[in-house]
Amino acid sequence: MQNELLRLLPSVDEVLRYEQVNEALDSHPRSVVVGAIREALAQERVSILSGNTMAAVEGGKPACLERIVFKTIAAVKSSARPYLRRVINATGVVLHTNLGRAPLAKQARQAVNDVVANYSNLELDLETGRRGSRYAPLEKLLTTLTGAEAALVVNNNAAAVLLALSTMARGQEVIVSRGQLVEIGGSFRIPEVMAQSGAQLVEVGATNKTYPDDYRRVINQNTALLLHVHTSNYRIVGFTREITVGELVEVGREYNLPVVSDLGSGFLIDLSRYGLPWEPTVQETVGAGTDIVTFSGDKLLGGAQAGIIIGKRTYIDRMKKNPLTRAIRIDKMTVAALEVTLRLYLDEEQALVEVPTLKMLTVPMSQLQQKASELAALLREVAGSRALVQLEESLSAVGGGAMPTAALPTAVVVIQPGKSSASELQEALRRGEPAVMGRVQEDKLLLDVRTIADGEFQLLAGAFAKALK
Repeated sequence: MQNELLRLLPSVDEVLRYEQVNEALDSHPRSVVVGAIREALAQERVSILSGNTMAAVEGGKPACLERIVFKTIAAVKSSARPYLRRVINATGVVLHTNLGRAPLAKQARQAVNDVVANYSNLELDLETGRRGSRYAPLEKLLTTLTGAEAALVVNNNAAAVLLALSTMARGQEVIVSRGQLVEIGGSFRIPEVMAQSGAQLVEVGATNKTYPDDYRRVINQNTALLLHVHTSNYRIVGFTREITVGELVEVGREYNLPVVSDLGSGFLIDLSRYGLPWEPTVQETVGAGTDIVTFSGDKLLGGAQAGIIIGKRTYIDRMKKNPLTRAIRIDKMTVAALEVTLRLYLDEEQALVEVPTLKMLTVPMSQLQQKASELAALLREVAGSRALVQLEESLSAVGGGAMPTAALPTAVVVIQPGKSSASELQEALRRGEPAVMGRVQEDKLLLDVRTIADGEFQLLAGAFAKALK
């Protein structure tokens, strides 16, 4: 029986003659279509050899051709879709690492479009006609905004820390509190970054308590710098005592040692007045006397992925000459997006309105409730009797390894599908076009409007209608 079914399988040419497959050749490369056919045939052979004869026979006759054609067309369409595509973020996690973290301001998006569609003066000084620096516009803005002497930007904050340590402490000791040996994410840990830089880690204090004298006791002639790592992605609470940047700067001055502060999710505006937990700003850290400060560009700053280094010119100049700098430098798209984002911060009120991350973090509850009401009405119209759509209050998260204790009151649209589970509806939305990401709680699908842009409501409703089917 298996041999007979295998003999009845169509050839690649037979499938190609099928009308739908032949039409696919008009808009897709022949190699892609043929590859999809071969994959569908291979799946059919596996099904037959596994004993699933129903997969190849229907009513006593071979019925695999239509199934192979269906799989072929589906595979061809799937191959034509870019892997990286738009997702509507309804999770309520503002800086969702898996969804690309901070969305850019419209002005930044336009700037990126301009430089990728045309030539630009990336490394040309238009005033003199001579070679310029890609870092120049960013350095001027960063020093103006933070009060630092100099600045440099690389491709992410881990690279910024790596460059600082490699330049300032290769072959020498760097002292860090045990309570600050953080894992940055994706299993990248401070000790491993330090080892890669060539610096030698010296741990002091305990996990929950560290004092200035702990540093003083281990400082020696081979000590290069004191490193302060802000625990932006976790908190130790209870019986604790952590050294402050100010205290570490005092120790550094006693022994003529530089202090480097890794802020992680650094930001330029104090958001505590909007109900978020207090976090040290970049300006406060610079003002405390820190020699070098590093932080991310695509987290609380709300810009493109980047590692921003600011501080004393003597150290920044040395970093610029480090061969590693070229390997981790930023491209023209990052320069364009980050420059425009930083310009928005020259007017704090404008930044709070125009930078999407800041706007999402500070939006009033009354606006969230209004948005949720509008979205719920739209989804009720689409759902009819197929799903129950209600409004509830819940909590959003900052995400991106920032403000781990922050719980942001929010409004959510809650959906209970009638003929499927919430998880099945979530999967259908995730696989749709555009993809929609929500969160499931107690067999209900929650759509948090904090992270849904106003212009995405109609798109979300369309995706919801398809998912219900």
